[in-house]
Amino acid sequence: MDHIRYEVDGPVAVITIDRPDKANAVNGQTLDEMHESFMSAAADRDVRVIVLKSEGKHFSSGHDMSGSDEALEQAADSGSSGPAKGGTLDWDERGLQAIYEWEAIHYLGYSRQWRDIPKPTIAAVQGQCIAGGLMLCWPCDLIIAADNAQFSDPVVRMGIGGVEYHGHTWELGPRKAKEMLFTARRFSAEEAADLGMVNRVVPLDDLVDETMTLAREIAEMHPFALAQAKRAVNQTMDVQGFYTALQSVFDIHQTGHGNALSVGGYPVLVGLTDMKKS
Repeated sequence: MDHIRYEVDGPVAVITIDRPDKANAVNGQTLDEMHESFMSAAADRDVRVIVLKSEGKHFSSGHDMSGSDEALEQAADSGSSGPAKGGTLDWDERGLQAIYEWEAIHYLGYSRQWRDIPKPTIAAVQGQCIAGGLMLCWPCDLIIAADNAQFSDPVVRMGIGGVEYHGHTWELGPRKAKEMLFTARRFSAEEAADLGMVNRVVPLDDLVDETMTLAREIAEMHPFALAQAKRAVNQTMDVQGFYTALQSVFDIHQTGHGNALSVGGYPVLVGLTDMKKS
């Protein structure tokens, strides 16, 4: 794997996003490798807890926008054909259908599968966690944030109503979710903790040690009991509408792409330069 490091430390599997030169932005290859790592950890009976972390200054700057006008093509460039793994995102030929199919698998699909792995998952977040980066940490059961962490979703600037995995309302509450989307401002680690989105805020230098200590503490619990406890909480959220809402809002997200295609012939309405500066 080129973008992800996967290691097992006793009962804890550690998945590390290793693209510090790209601020850990994720493209199709990154997501495929991350999914492979999550599934490996889920299948390994000796693994009881999964930790997701990143190398470098930032947790993740979100979808890989390094190509600006070629962002969607780069996001799909993982070297294999077909809609299930990488391939060419031929939106210029098939329009919204191509975008919907690819994002349903790589964005909504992967995030939902990670959320439902029957093992506790912990995200360790430092620096910036932007837009698509939220789709990496929100599916995790616990979030430990460094004191310099900041969370944001500025994609309304692109003419889209939010990232593909709409955890906003559930993670922040409806009014703060609207504030994040309407203003594109960054929420600090302390604010995220006050809202219940983050479990603990720790000094940056202690982030990995604190996360691993917590993971090992949880790993001492009975694995079946952990799986059932996780299912109880997730199932309660699903009964309240979480699962259905994710799919419904994913469809709303696609209307943003559709509107952009009909207005300007490209899946987003505005350039990415201004959003990067924000």
